[in-house]
Amino acid sequence: MPIRVDKYTWAVRLFKTRSLATEAISKGKVLINEALIKPSREIKVGDVITVLKHNAKFKYQVLAGLERRVGAPLVKEYLLDLTSDEEIEKLKMYLQAQNNYRHSDGKPTKKDRRELDRFLEEWQED
Repeated sequence: MPIRVDKYTWAVRLFKTRSLATEAISKGKVLINEALIKPSREIKVGDVITVLKHNAKFKYQVLAGLERRVGAPLVKEYLLDLTSDEEIEKLKMYLQAQNNYRHSDGKPTKKDRRELDRFLEEWQED
């Protein structure tokens, strides 16, 4: 049974919405057998889907077709995860960096700025 790539990636929960799946495919962030595709391309059993998220490549093999979105526990019947540990580690490092950035103090206060200016002036004099 043929199914569109955008619908399949949404149905197996690789994307939250079908429109997000379509957008990612159109931008070239989803590949089938290492080839660029259109959202309307039909997927076959045995195809390898590569999803580029942030700086990591996630690979999945299609095990079976489906008509409707399935629950998270059932995804393993339709999709085999081929992602390497190295790629998962890349994503974890990216997410950690983002988390650290968001939880920083951000812009220095006026007092911090004055102290920094004094420090830089003293450092340049030496």
